[in-house]
Amino acid sequence: MGHRTFGRPNLSTLKRNHDIAHWDAEDVAAWEAGGKDVAKRNLIWSVFAEHIGFSVWSIWSVMVLFMPADQFHIDAAGKFFLVAVPTLVGAVMRVPYTVATARFGGRNWTIFSAFMLLIPLLLTLYFINQPGTSYTTFLIVAAFAGFGGGNFSSSMTNINAFYPQRLKGWALGLNAGGGNIGVPVIQLLGLLVLATLGGDYASVICAIYLVLVAVTAVGAALYMDNLTNQKADLSSMVTALRVPQSWAIAFLYIGTFGSFIGYSFAFGQILQINFVAGGDTAAQAAVHAASIAFIGPLLGSLARPYGGKMADRIGGSLVTIASFFVMMVATLVVVFASSRADGNAGVATGATMALLVAGFIALFIVSGFANGSVTKIIPSVFEAKSRSIAGTAAERSSWAQNTSGALIGFVGAIGALGGVGINLVLRTSYASTNSATAAFVVFLGFYVVCATVTYLVFLRRPRSAVLDSDVVVEAENLVLEAEQSTTSSARG
Repeated sequence: MGHRTFGRPNLSTLKRNHDIAHWDAEDVAAWEAGGKDVAKRNLIWSVFAEHIGFSVWSIWSVMVLFMPADQFHIDAAGKFFLVAVPTLVGAVMRVPYTVATARFGGRNWTIFSAFMLLIPLLLTLYFINQPGTSYTTFLIVAAFAGFGGGNFSSSMTNINAFYPQRLKGWALGLNAGGGNIGVPVIQLLGLLVLATLGGDYASVICAIYLVLVAVTAVGAALYMDNLTNQKADLSSMVTALRVPQSWAIAFLYIGTFGSFIGYSFAFGQILQINFVAGGDTAAQAAVHAASIAFIGPLLGSLARPYGGKMADRIGGSLVTIASFFVMMVATLVVVFASSRADGNAGVATGATMALLVAGFIALFIVSGFANGSVTKIIPSVFEAKSRSIAGTAAERSSWAQNTSGALIGFVGAIGALGGVGINLVLRTSYASTNSATAAFVVFLGFYVVCATVTYLVFLRRPRSAVLDSDVVVEAENLVLEAEQSTTSSARG
């Protein structure tokens, strides 16, 4: 199959060929002549594929609700570790998935990565019906769910290449947010199965997602495209990592996305523990926990594109530091509620439970919002840095796009490790104190550090009056000024 060129497209030639050469999202005429429609079509199916990937990645946060201790003999600490395993594997998979998108094409890799999700689904379908299975086997099965975590980086890298700088915050936020919604959706499905069929029908969830995986692969094959000039490979990633501020962005993503995915996997278990302490049976606690657990991930996912949109308008750094301050306040609420429950023999009363849930939901919303703003910082930084590179405007734009796309995959991997950390800290806290309070004190301290890093690296003005393109504190100002100039010209 031959390549098609997409500088100034002839729409009559863009029918069935799924390989596009020379894509330039910054070419306004080409964008308006049909480029935006192609980008939108790829975005829609990218969102769907990432959505299913996130659902499979988080499937064990639902499965543990179907695993009562008297049948599976796994305590709370063991369950926290069980859901941490796919988080870790997913984090590791994000680096090769980023490279694979450029190597094999966004469409081709989306099809392949969708079929890879059949492995964890079939394994879970088989072993979840066997309570006598060893804990080690469950850990191995859960690890395969990490394939779903890799989908985020390949999807984000692909969509980053399709959209122009002025729209990246919204497009990346929408892509990631639509994917993140896969977490509450599978949790809602778990609630539906628990409430209507009972705790013996976890396999129904796996069967439904087997069908959805097939839909994902077919949709990607029919409606997505490969960009043959996409070069977000290992060399681009190495180039991106030579920029010191890339590591600061990765650190901040631990605090935002790490919080979102870590709490998404842990929230249901924390609620279940509290409901059992309050007198519920294991079955009742599972249903009550599932009826609340999906709310936080859902609202956090919906908030993500708006964080990106706000970052498009005022800059990702300002939005990010404000978000960390709000996360500190929400964490203080959770610490207060958890300590109140500790003082009441571990039982959360109605008011205390309401405070705990409110604090958690606030953490979900703000971490989701901040996910969008941190992601927007990445292309802004490399757009600013590209201005010091010798070459044509097109070459500088290509360099910025390739390096930022590669960094998105790496940052996604590091950020996901934050989810591992959250579950391991919670596991340690419950194992040593039978409470989550100590864990949230640790998280509070971490958010203070994140806010400090945001200020020092991205907001503090440089001492020198000389503007240097390598001073990243100026990066977003440069990009915002350029975007405002473009908007003014377009209106004129």
